[in-house]
Amino acid sequence: MALLAFGINHKTAPVDIREKVSFSPERLQEACRELIAASDVTEVAILSTCNRTELYCCVNDAEATDLEDWFSGYHHLKVSDISPYIYKYPDRDAVRHLLRVASGLDSLVLGEPQILGQVKTAYRDATSAGTLGTVLNKLYQHTFNVAKQVRTDTAIGESAVSVAFAAVSLSKQIFSSFEKHTALLIGAGETIELAARHLKENQIGNIIIANRTIERAHNLAEEVGGSAISLAEIPEHLSKADIIISSTGSQLPILGKGSVERAIKARKHKPMLMVDIAVPRDIEPEVGELADVYLYSVDDLKEIIEEGLQSRREAAGQAEDIIDNQVVSFMGWLRSQSAIGVIQDFRGVMANLRDSELEKAIKMLNNGQQPEEVLKRLANGLTNKFTHIPTTKIRQAGIDGNNSLLDNAKELFNLDDSEN
Repeated sequence: MALLAFGINHKTAPVDIREKVSFSPERLQEACRELIAASDVTEVAILSTCNRTELYCCVNDAEATDLEDWFSGYHHLKVSDISPYIYKYPDRDAVRHLLRVASGLDSLVLGEPQILGQVKTAYRDATSAGTLGTVLNKLYQHTFNVAKQVRTDTAIGESAVSVAFAAVSLSKQIFSSFEKHTALLIGAGETIELAARHLKENQIGNIIIANRTIERAHNLAEEVGGSAISLAEIPEHLSKADIIISSTGSQLPILGKGSVERAIKARKHKPMLMVDIAVPRDIEPEVGELADVYLYSVDDLKEIIEEGLQSRREAAGQAEDIIDNQVVSFMGWLRSQSAIGVIQDFRGVMANLRDSELEKAIKMLNNGQQPEEVLKRLANGLTNKFTHIPTTKIRQAGIDGNNSLLDNAKELFNLDDSEN
């Protein structure tokens, strides 16, 4: 039995290839079962995201497996279409790869936390499909513990490395009590979605989503527990906002100096943070000249992002050390599994010998023999039966000059030369 990690990711394949080999969520459990039925794979879990498609397997022979044929056939592709992008990691390397993936060390954005949730989803799908056995179940439980340790013991996820995260981090530096403040987010694209989620995670008091398409604003507002308005309604809500983050595709500014100046007066000059992520800019640069307004552009966030990346790179080194140790730990457990059958067989043989001697002892007691004599015979019988085969093998090892076996016997039976 061997472990194998097999797949492609954002480092090895362009998006058009990754799209062709992704697994739809509704068919993922069925795919796990199909692979087990059609190949020499004995256990499998499939991780499929926008950046990676990976199969974590137990196989009878990592070299002889027909996994690549099944994978290409499932997606109606030729093996030659995908083989240049495929990687295969056996045993120890497979364990290390999964630990690194779950800890965010193999992600497009170093240290991003979403991947751990996706790994957990893959585990639940494989569990529901019935394609996890002892080894992969243990590996995934180990992986979740390691990912938690990496998050707890390092700063891998604490620093801003995206524009949205940097904008929220900047907001936290200016407004300490987030739960008392209101954020106005202009736009409903990916960056604003991320900013909304970060604000919610940091327990912002209120979120207002403004967008040209009100339906998209409503959808995002519902997800983060906020409210939605149209772009035309911004002036009447602007004075309520302590934090404004804007990212639209507009070719003209959304907010001008005059409207912001009126909002500041209505707020009685309470400070306002404005982060303009858009290119072209959504907020007129002259807004930054107003007292009580802190205006930042996307270029202003670059330094924050670079500092965050450097912090995460340093944390990643610490995380790699944790993972190296935990790979050794898991591989030790995996090797121990090969001894389980031997232990079970040994205990079975000993139990049969015990039962045989015990049966003799009970008959002797039933025949009226003295309990003391019966116990002596039972003890001697057990000793002779338990030591017969080992004694015979050790004696033969002495005759053959097999010193290695003799040394192993001393270790196995905890024999100390100084006591003999």
